[in-house]
Amino acid sequence: MRILPALTALSLTTLGFVVTSPPALAGGGTPVKEPTAIGYGGAVATVDATATAVGLDVLRHGGNAVDAAVAAAATLGVTEPFSSGIGGGGFFVYYDARKRSVSTIDGRETAPATATDKYFIDPADGLPYDFSEARVSGLSTGAPGTLATWEEALDRWGTRSLAASLRPAARVAEQGFEVDATFRQHVADNAAAFGQFTSSRELYLPGGAPPAVGTIQRNPDLAATYRLIGELGTGVFYRGAVAGDIVGTVQHPPVAADPWGTWAYPIRPGVLTRADLAGYRLRFPAPTRSDYRGLTVYGMSTPSSGGTAVGEALNIIEAGLPTSATATDKLHHYLEASALAFADRNRYVGAYTDRSVLKKLISDRWGAQRACEIDRTKALVKPVAPGDLNGSGCATATAGGAVEEGQSTTNLTVADRWGNVVEYTFTIEATGGNTMVVPGRGFLLNNELTDFNFAPTQGTAPDPNLPGPGKRPRSSMSPTIVLSDGKPFLALGSPGGATIITTVLQVLVNRLDLGMTLPEAMAAPRGSQRNSAGIQAEAAFRNQYGPVLTPLGHTFAADVAELGAATAIEFTRGGGFIATAEPARRGGGAAAVVHPKR
Repeated sequence: MRILPALTALSLTTLGFVVTSPPALAGGGTPVKEPTAIGYGGAVATVDATATAVGLDVLRHGGNAVDAAVAAAATLGVTEPFSSGIGGGGFFVYYDARKRSVSTIDGRETAPATATDKYFIDPADGLPYDFSEARVSGLSTGAPGTLATWEEALDRWGTRSLAASLRPAARVAEQGFEVDATFRQHVADNAAAFGQFTSSRELYLPGGAPPAVGTIQRNPDLAATYRLIGELGTGVFYRGAVAGDIVGTVQHPPVAADPWGTWAYPIRPGVLTRADLAGYRLRFPAPTRSDYRGLTVYGMSTPSSGGTAVGEALNIIEAGLPTSATATDKLHHYLEASALAFADRNRYVGAYTDRSVLKKLISDRWGAQRACEIDRTKALVKPVAPGDLNGSGCATATAGGAVEEGQSTTNLTVADRWGNVVEYTFTIEATGGNTMVVPGRGFLLNNELTDFNFAPTQGTAPDPNLPGPGKRPRSSMSPTIVLSDGKPFLALGSPGGATIITTVLQVLVNRLDLGMTLPEAMAAPRGSQRNSAGIQAEAAFRNQYGPVLTPLGHTFAADVAELGAATAIEFTRGGGFIATAEPARRGGGAAAVVHPKR
């Protein structure tokens, strides 16, 4: 979403970019946001033109999809610091063209070893902390997994070193980028919290106010941190000097003696230790897999619920849609299947759900069992109950409560000329994370542990997402790769908290069932039914589809400005690509290909 300020080919070359092809170079050098690019030789789609340009440059110089993805992700840590960065975690899904196989890396953050299921319960009154109190504190920060993910992905599948992959991002951080309206708004939205901490306000509130649109934002501390990691390796982050600074920030938040503005809560220290960081380990779960209309859909398994929920919803739709389905039928089934999948997700899916349960939830048989709940002529009364895992037919269990999670995340999609594909969703959780910049290091820490349920949500049934020692909170991140006859057909993902699942699902339904092109499927208005009384929707969705959905009994909650900020690549015959990002949401994204189709 940010673009480089330089307007000359010379200055772009200094940053390490080639200036002879897309992203389009307006008037002499600045990468331009183009939401769709069609061509050959490799493709990149991110939310930010600078990050897309970095990834494309790597592909141009012989790097593969993993090399480009890591370089672009590191750049997003500079230009999209309120949604991503080395203070957070995420999920990396990779298609290996030579092996024709899909693999995943779970880089989710982990809770401290001393965490219990009462981690977010105030001992003073026995009640859960308010979300904002828990978020803006050391309690909310888990051991980050992003940097370990980058290193592991490069070691397994890349061709470049981590040091080389961090260099372009370090240059962007050092030389700066132009502040746009979205960057400024993210600072403004967090100004009260940023103002409590010396390090955060020094970086993001120059002169006591958010940076003006058009000014240059530099982050020399982050540039130095990237270079230090490049020189010494990730050990300096997990066991060395940076680890000490992370733990110091968590245990002793850098609260200013003269805070700017007011904050309603005490800023509580956390209990993350150097041993927690040194003990961090990645996981490599098998991807989820489901079949849909002759395609094979791969997603992320636990601790994400995304792959299971998307797969289950697709199975429900496929089992329940009649061959004579109209466009209204398809939308109706999309919404109903989403509600049913969320009911099951909330009851049964957590970071440590038994694999046999996950296998059942994503099976065709379970999809058919849940699809029999759907009435083509009227909507189910929400919230619906979860299915009974030990029952048959339309048997249901007692309904539990709805749960949500933070909205701020980012996503990128990359493919190379050899047919390898990366779909990567990563985050620091809320916009601005826990709002604490690590002093002298230039990056924000995550508040990912607030993705745990603070207290039981499922009535008398076990809650699968309570905190515990070393546990990973449940996520909705849904990086998805769709294969046709073993080869890539579509890759996509999105930010948006729990709405990630419905965004990915709706783009798939738009493309595969409603006959939209990928750019049309991306731009279409969105509605999200997460087993709540009303559909959360963009105004355009309610205006366009409300007249045909409300007669079926669907109701709408208050409109939201936007849902998701997806990126995607479709693979065409002859090795071509249609790379797509948002045309408008979050200020629009940037897609590019190595060799544009003329």
